[in-house]
Amino acid sequence: MTINCNGKLIDLSTPRVMGILNATPDSFYDGGCYRSDATIVNQVQKMLDEGATFIDVGAYSSKPNAVEVSQDQELQRILPIVELLVKQFPEIILSIDTFRAEVAEQCVKKGAALVNDISAGQLDKNMLKTVAKLHVPYIMMHMRGTPQTMQKHTKYDTILNDILFYFSERIATARALGIKDIIIDPGFGFAKTLEQNFELLNVLEGFKLTSLPFLAGISRKSMIYKTLKNSPSDALNGTTALNMVALQKGASILRVHDVKEALECLKLYNQLNKYII
Repeated sequence: MTINCNGKLIDLSTPRVMGILNATPDSFYDGGCYRSDATIVNQVQKMLDEGATFIDVGAYSSKPNAVEVSQDQELQRILPIVELLVKQFPEIILSIDTFRAEVAEQCVKKGAALVNDISAGQLDKNMLKTVAKLHVPYIMMHMRGTPQTMQKHTKYDTILNDILFYFSERIATARALGIKDIIIDPGFGFAKTLEQNFELLNVLEGFKLTSLPFLAGISRKSMIYKTLKNSPSDALNGTTALNMVALQKGASILRVHDVKEALECLKLYNQLNKYII
């Protein structure tokens, strides 16, 4: 189970960690923290040193009811960061968190290696064709509606079956266009209630039916801090607990704010896994 990232074959049969870098002022946890070149470089250096395989950069907050950001604004935020990181870290495997084809294309041309799309191509009709043309791995997430409307679309017959049906259609469309390396993301927190997020985590192993690697993006989300009655800044322990569950259910990538703790979780999982018959 490998993906080709700028000519590097990344084996996902061993789970990997993706570090998050938010280039937005309003992200739910670390919005506005990384505004200068120095803070950006220092944070990425820290995540790479701690063992992140991928760095995921986003310039459009997709939290519920997030403020709309124009394509020009998104490009103005993200392109200088891509240029900075590719120059500073020539071997970096950079993922671009966007649902816009133009943003994806411009970032890949500047050295990014993956596209991470919350809409699986449904918010920009050109996205799948663009990813196919760029020949980069594609992370497609399950979501209904938009970040502004998604929490109005939380009715499911059976959550696993409904999401698998969604992915079957999106995967078939992507394959028909020639996209080879696909990773799926069930979309914790996107068009799902708190209870549905836990139901989804409980059946996460069901996504093995796709025969594709899948990503778990649970880090510091409301399913954790609302359950524990604390805040995103206090949700690291809960994140680590649920990341272990995700690994045991078969997740290939943990997308996290806290790389060191995720790597510790992964090391413990790998040690435990040696004794599973």
